Amino acid sequence: MITRRLFTGLIGAIAMAPGLAFATDMPAPFNEPGKTKIALVRYLSTGDFFQAYLSGVQKQADALGVDLRVLDSRQDAALQSDMVDQAIALGVDGIIIQHGLTESMKDAAQRAVDAGIKVVAFDVNVDNAAIPQIEQSDRDLARLALEQALKDNGTSFKAGYVYVPGIAPLDRRDETWQKVKADNPGIEQVAEFGTLDNPIANSVANQARSVLSAHPDITVMFAPYDEFAKGVKIAVDEAEMSDKVSIYSADVSTSDIAAMREQGSAWKATAATNPAVVGEVSVRALAMMLAGEDPGHNVVVPPTLITQSMLNDLDIKNMEELSAKVPAFAHADVAVPAWMPLPAR
Repeated sequence: MITRRLFTGLIGAIAMAPGLAFATDMPAPFNEPGKTKIALVRYLSTGDFFQAYLSGVQKQADALGVDLRVLDSRQDAALQSDMVDQAIALGVDGIIIQHGLTESMKDAAQRAVDAGIKVVAFDVNVDNAAIPQIEQSDRDLARLALEQALKDNGTSFKAGYVYVPGIAPLDRRDETWQKVKADNPGIEQVAEFGTLDNPIANSVANQARSVLSAHPDITVMFAPYDEFAKGVKIAVDEAEMSDKVSIYSADVSTSDIAAMREQGSAWKATAATNPAVVGEVSVRALAMMLAGEDPGHNVVVPPTLITQSMLNDLDIKNMEELSAKVPAFAHADVAVPAWMPLPAR
């Protein structure tokens, strides 16, 4: 015999189960768990940011009862284009394109649209009005980090800058850097360098060693991607210049937090969205399209400034504690229709 208490408990357990929560109340095709197939086609996957992003994609897919396929090109532009065709051949209902180059992904994305597949793009400009762009508000990421750099160092300093053109988020962050330099003529950029060769941090460190040797008067390094910042920090530490150089970046991970909190660390601040949350938003925007809804063309996840002093004052040691102690970092109220089940927190 099922008691009232046991019945209530069973209903609660069903409601809490990812992908099963009130499936009959969700719009088609999500009213049939397991029916919908989506693909994540990745260009970049090295580093903590991209692992956390993938985790967010998987958790939101699970909450929706979606069959997720992950295709990883490992920074091979031609292969990423081919992987879009692979996803089309698999018969997926939707595709998330994660990073990549416009010249290689524009036509591939259009082929998916022509095949009747819904597509969203995260941090890659595919130049397509039918494809929503998931963004971290990259200009705001750069702005927050650079405002902190100006607050800490004034408006006159010699700077090194880490940049690789052609990557949409880095290009958007570059726009802000160029504006800050124009508005503050006392900033002298004496070096620009950067690479996406794997392992990225070590490859950037090799370049940064030469830059610091040639320009020992650099006092600020703007490295608007955390793998870049890790590489710069390796070189600064080896040169014993941690008390002379301040590093400002974008993005964050548990290993970044540890590096920022090291005694005497040169890494002073970063601006970031929670990559897991961005992954969740990417899936939610795609799911809205599959349900016949419009998430908007630009789906923007707002960033948070994270300083070394904040991490120390709040004794934040990892991403879980950052989310718990800085609520704005834990969730983005973006692409959340009333019917959308969210991952358990």
